[in-house]
Amino acid sequence: MAAKFIPRQIFPHYGSIPRSYFLGHHRAGLTKMKSMLSSIDYVIECRDYRAPITSINPMFEEALGNKRRLVVYTKRDLGSLPKSSARNQIEQKLQRFDTTSATFFVSSSSRPDVSNILKHLRDDAEGPDKLVGCRVLVVGMPNVGKSTLINNLRNQGVGKAKAVRTGGQPGITRKIATPVKIIEREHGSHVYVVDTPGVFMPYVPDAENMLKLALCNCVKDSVISPITLVDYLLYQINLHDAQAYKRWSEPTNEVVPLLDTFARQTGLLGKGGAPILDSAGMHFIQKWRAGELGRFIFDDLEAEKRRLEDPSQPVRLSMTQALKAGRGSRKNGSNTDANDTP
Repeated sequence: MAAKFIPRQIFPHYGSIPRSYFLGHHRAGLTKMKSMLSSIDYVIECRDYRAPITSINPMFEEALGNKRRLVVYTKRDLGSLPKSSARNQIEQKLQRFDTTSATFFVSSSSRPDVSNILKHLRDDAEGPDKLVGCRVLVVGMPNVGKSTLINNLRNQGVGKAKAVRTGGQPGITRKIATPVKIIEREHGSHVYVVDTPGVFMPYVPDAENMLKLALCNCVKDSVISPITLVDYLLYQINLHDAQAYKRWSEPTNEVVPLLDTFARQTGLLGKGGAPILDSAGMHFIQKWRAGELGRFIFDDLEAEKRRLEDPSQPVRLSMTQALKAGRGSRKNGSNTDANDTP
């Protein structure tokens, strides 16, 4: 009888993993957002459903102050199955995390249902100036789905085609965009949304969080080795469903043999028929990003709840602390590649 497969319960946090991806346009975008606050009436903060806690950027809390806001968790369809008990449990827990803000969930597909968001904005996003209207700032990590959300709000709200570019890699939006109308009101004070560049954190204290954000495509794929990313992804898949990759392998904790088999079966071979492991790794990651290798979230919501309730636990880095830590990390040369990425 074959031995029962036992997945790893701990993933080794490699010291070589960079802890920053705070590029020039991230810094410029954050500075511009702060300078615009006097003309902004409302904030929509986007977070990735697959990493709902990790994709919170504490920079926004400090930079955007007490502006009215709502939270949108994007790519819901990639983190849970429709009408499942797991989805209900996840969303009930997430709503309890954001007690001061309305919370919504949208799909990664081209036409997610945003009607509830539009209804909420019609009722809640009132601009003080009926001539200028209500201006809503959309913020979030790189590639978290802000532009897709705006295009769908515009399409369903006023029946217009998409107004902002979208793409599969972070960094498509580099500058604050011009306002886009999403709601028309009979007596003026229309609602406009403003797209912003995705802003990463100056420093990520936890290496595991950096791996989660990289797998969710919040950083460019060249920043962390694909094999390291697949190793972490394999660790996570095994905790949820080790049968997800059964087309290529029996359940395993060994990433290189898995990628070797995967490369051979998918034709990712080089000279002499040698498997190209880096290419195989990226192909494997893309399959997970498309929902083909299990739909689950990375974050332990119960552990996060306990952390928030425990006064002895450290609070999130302030902006000043994060910037200082990021500078120190660069000085030590641990994230040169991440900050040199174009």
